[in-house]
Amino acid sequence: MANRQSLKELQERLAQRLTVAKTEAVTATWLAVEAAGQRYLLPLVQSGEIFPWFPVQRVPYTKPWYAGVASLRGGLHGVVDLAGLVAGALGSERPVSGAERVTSESRLVSLHAALGINAVIWIDRLLGLRNPAMFHAVGASPPGAPGYFTRSLVDLQGQSWQELDLQALVAEPEFLAIAA
Repeated sequence: MANRQSLKELQERLAQRLTVAKTEAVTATWLAVEAAGQRYLLPLVQSGEIFPWFPVQRVPYTKPWYAGVASLRGGLHGVVDLAGLVAGALGSERPVSGAERVTSESRLVSLHAALGINAVIWIDRLLGLRNPAMFHAVGASPPGAPGYFTRSLVDLQGQSWQELDLQALVAEPEFLAIAA
């Protein structure tokens, strides 16, 4: 009898969690990520699949933020180091690149197929999904920020986040010209 009760409680808990997950997925707007200690929000509608870190083949004579190419699901994807790309665009010091930054939390986030670019963004770690209700303040992009920085947001814990427009990113001449 105790086993039936436990099974029923398990089913009820699972049903509740599925209901919460469906609601959360509908209201989620961004994929929250971290790169070189900075927090970014990637629009879910512009993001694709999330891959665990995969060995990247370096490509000679490319810009420092272009990590190389990776074979993911049978297709070649250019790997863009988000931290390096942003540091270069803002004119700040580039983070450590290469194997020194790769951890068990490193991920590759693909760009949505509708953007027409076979590329993935290398991030240091995923921070989950976020929705507008999790933020209380909106600010402008930092001075001299690239065109793909849309706005800054402050969450309820007081942490700053930078929203990125991936469609604007793939249209940037700097993003499309990887040759050094």
